[in-house]
Amino acid sequence: MTLRSIGRTLVALAACLFLTLLLARPARARVSPIDEELAATLARHGFTGEIESTLEPRLGRKIDKQLAKLGRELFYDSILGLNDDNSCAGCHSPTAGFADTQSISIGIENNGVVGPRRAGPRNQRRAPTVINSVFYPALMWNSRFFAASGDPFDNRLGFSFTSPEGMSLSSLPHLLVAQAFIPPTEITEMTGYQAPTSHDLVREEVAGRVNRVEAYRRRFGRSFDAVKRGKAITYEMIATAIAEFEMSLTFADAPIDRFARGRRNAMTMEQKRGALLFFGEAGCVRCHAVSGDSNEMFSDFQPHAIGVPQIAPTDDPALSNVVFDGPNADEDFGLEQVTGDPADRYKFRTSPLRNVALQPTFFHNGSFTSLEGAIRHHLDVYRSATEYTNAHLAPDLRGQMGPLAPVLAAIDPLLQQPIDLTEEEIGWLCAFVGEALLDPRATPKRLEKLIPDELPSGRAVHRFE
Repeated sequence: MTLRSIGRTLVALAACLFLTLLLARPARARVSPIDEELAATLARHGFTGEIESTLEPRLGRKIDKQLAKLGRELFYDSILGLNDDNSCAGCHSPTAGFADTQSISIGIENNGVVGPRRAGPRNQRRAPTVINSVFYPALMWNSRFFAASGDPFDNRLGFSFTSPEGMSLSSLPHLLVAQAFIPPTEITEMTGYQAPTSHDLVREEVAGRVNRVEAYRRRFGRSFDAVKRGKAITYEMIATAIAEFEMSLTFADAPIDRFARGRRNAMTMEQKRGALLFFGEAGCVRCHAVSGDSNEMFSDFQPHAIGVPQIAPTDDPALSNVVFDGPNADEDFGLEQVTGDPADRYKFRTSPLRNVALQPTFFHNGSFTSLEGAIRHHLDVYRSATEYTNAHLAPDLRGQMGPLAPVLAAIDPLLQQPIDLTEEEIGWLCAFVGEALLDPRATPKRLEKLIPDELPSGRAVHRFE
């Protein structure tokens, strides 16, 4: 073989080797333009998808699983309700994402069922979800409980409640611990009409009940040294345990979070397009915010009047435990009940949207029973409200509705102009809100496992449908 032929052979081999290596190299993944746009949009809004990982650092400790288990038992136990027929879980059901199974809550005098066939006199509003509430700076539909600092983990500026508590619960370490002082004192929710009028006396009686159950004393003794040494269980200990259980109900790892952390395939194309509408043309993020004090909860936690039709059990006064507002007792004045300012009439706190698809009803009074219907209402509130019918609600809520004209006159300027989307775009928006904000750990099948088989008090667990 000549030197020339050897050279040609070597050149041919080198060319083959280069081609082989070139073909063997993995193709560079194409970055979808919509992925780039959505990633940039989330970054611009300060959305990280990492809010759940901040829980324990902000608490300054790990979730106490033993204490949370005790709180779970208390959460389901009617021993906390002096009317002896309702518990926290009666209105915050695992079958509905720890939200209400009803359009308007049924508290005391209920039939022991939690689900569609729950019966009894109504209160005034729907109970919101407890999931992720550890991050909420304001609680309740009319925001009557809130952290003055805007941070539920920070009590330095105090926790504000309505009378008689006022700022007296501000020494407690978290807003949820402070809030847990309230439900047993609410007449229509748990207390009943025969209970002491003083909130402190109610809480003392509740604590006394729990103290008299030896099984509870053993459990509290495992978490509180004072009880282990023979001291009494205090209501603060009860509230601390319930709040710990609620803190453990943190499910904020939805497809949108995984996308924001870099997993571009965590969301479908429809969900991504819906997200861009949510943060863009549809304008949803203006109220369902993700930055700052919102803690990526998809709420600005501010009050807004959004033209929700007014429903009430008006046909029979015995169907309600609450006297509604207005001359015909068929209205809910919302924030005005707290501030006394007529300018706040019909304003309610923006609902956080994480895991919202688990809810069977929407808005403060559950007037809408589909997520798509609730979304369409936001897009054209005047048309939605004027065409609304309550025929799909429970029989006791199908009576004469409250006046609509003053509700429409008070609509927030942000919603006064209709938002024109195609049917396809509305489908994308529903896919984003309903699917991309849902943490798969929060499905009813999984949450139902948190229902105790039995309670330390020996009382019956509600019948969950």
